Amino acid sequence: MNARIRRITTAAGLLGALWGSVSCGDVVRQGRSPAYLVIDTMTAASGAKPGEFGTPLLSDVQTLVKVTIGGVEQQVPTFYNDLGQATLRVQLKDQGNPGAPSTVSPTNYITITQYHVAFKRSDGLSKEGVDVPYAFDGGVTATITPSASNIGFEIVRHQAKEEAPLRALIGGGGRITVSTIAEVTFYGHDQAGNEVQVVGTISINFADFADPQ
Repeated sequence: MNARIRRITTAAGLLGALWGSVSCGDVVRQGRSPAYLVIDTMTAASGAKPGEFGTPLLSDVQTLVKVTIGGVEQQVPTFYNDLGQATLRVQLKDQGNPGAPSTVSPTNYITITQYHVAFKRSDGLSKEGVDVPYAFDGGVTATITPSASNIGFEIVRHQAKEEAPLRALIGGGGRITVSTIAEVTFYGHDQAGNEVQVVGTISINFADFADPQ
């Protein structure tokens, strides 16, 4: 009888530990903030045409820019960084549940402070510096409220176009096009200090495209 009780107690304890680990994992995944970030849209613009945002991004690895030197018009190879733009807003978790806040207060506003960009390919070849550009971190500061807010950031760095594998695309050398998916993670915190993050993706096709006239 006592042995059976001990077995039941042990099983109950293991079950409780399992539920506890699931609960902790859920907290880690969702964060402690009562608010979270929503990405409505993510677009990008080529550095050669910085005002034309859209998706997918056609990233020109080298742009020939016409300049006049000594009275002679020449085409100078130029590397542009490409720009990203995301539209974000804040929402509350568990809306409608008893005890949960019903409206977003200024304490729930989320301040973005940093972002991370990583590239991958759908064919599984995603080694940095060989198949895709290197991942990188960048800084950006913006406070997001329930109203949609646009934030700008750098999505492709200048130096990525001078490194493998993108440099091999110049002049049609090596591959003609490298098609990737950029995964952008924004990091921030609400005004109570709770950490928050959100992930968005956008397709980027790299090639030595025709230059604007």
